[in-house]
Amino acid sequence: QAQLVESGGGLVQTGDSLRLSCAAPPRTTMWYNMAWFRQAPGKEREFVAAISRVGSRTYNDEAVKGRFTISSDNRKSTVYLQMNSLQPEDTAVYYCAAGEAGNPSRLTSSYSNWGQGTQVTVSS
Repeated sequence: QAQLVESGGGLVQTGDSLRLSCAAPPRTTMWYNMAWFRQAPGKEREFVAAISRVGSRTYNDEAVKGRFTISSDNRKSTVYLQMNSLQPEDTAVYYCAAGEAGNPSRLTSSYSNWGQGTQVTVSS
């Protein structure tokens, strides 16, 4: 299984930006769809964004409202989540996930490999 390692989380203020990174074994992003999910305390894990191995992107528009951008670097086998205009409701543990190729899915069940998560806290 692909080992995914997230980084880039932290404590920021409302309106700030963060870029999360997800490092994957070589060629993972060339063969698998990659996604970001998040889970706030007491809530279910929520889809944030996904990118297919050919670069198609899909977002949870209601949650990110055009503020987040997912991208990938196949040379580095790394996926990024650029988060701008962060709000307190964005506070959560953010998880990277890898799933089978095809149309990027919003379902957790479509992703078989998960990272350990990185905490993002946005203070008001």
